[in-house]
Amino acid sequence: MARLSLFALVVGVGLMLSLHVLPPTDRISPVRRTLSEYALGPNKWMFDLAVLAVAAGSALLFGELVRRRAVRAWSAPVLLGAVWTVSLIVVVAFTKTNWAIGPSYGGLVHRYASVAGWVALPLAVILVAGAVFPDAAGWRWAARGLGIVTLLWFGAILVGVVNMLAGGGPWWRFLPLGIVERGMAASAVAAIAALVLGLVVGAARPYSATNQTPTAGSVPSLR
Repeated sequence: MARLSLFALVVGVGLMLSLHVLPPTDRISPVRRTLSEYALGPNKWMFDLAVLAVAAGSALLFGELVRRRAVRAWSAPVLLGAVWTVSLIVVVAFTKTNWAIGPSYGGLVHRYASVAGWVALPLAVILVAGAVFPDAAGWRWAARGLGIVTLLWFGAILVGVVNMLAGGGPWWRFLPLGIVERGMAASAVAAIAALVLGLVVGAARPYSATNQTPTAGSVPSLR
């Protein structure tokens, strides 16, 4: 299941990168325009497939963690992972607002689903990394570090919102939104990939009856 997760992530990232170079979406500015802008044109199918592939890879990852009993099915990391996965599906179901036409209900749902996902995923990774890699500090801190970087990217957007509320300009012009969102997406997917790769190469502690009781000095799993 971990290898399927990795394959789905690779497919999703490959499709998303292709949108940057294939016409007509190659004309969309990666500096100022968000990734969801790709869904407003004829290549929408490719954007949707890319996002759904990442959603599938994420669901497979958290499903594998539950199967290996690294975490309980109703633990905080799994619930946050579910929020992330569902948010990606909602992002596909509700296209972002086309501001050339005007605001839309679907665009509003799209925005709030995006916010929920960007917050939920890094928190899930940060919380679960210790349970997945109790004996592999490198993998543990790689996953946690990427989760923290994702939150920092999101924090940059929040700074823009606060600046706007304080009387500054629109938050989406406060910073290069396209770069920020792409950085956030890259670190989020990389955080998932760190967990998946750790499972694939065997850095995670394999489940066995002896893992039920943590040994002295080990990090207990999130049960």
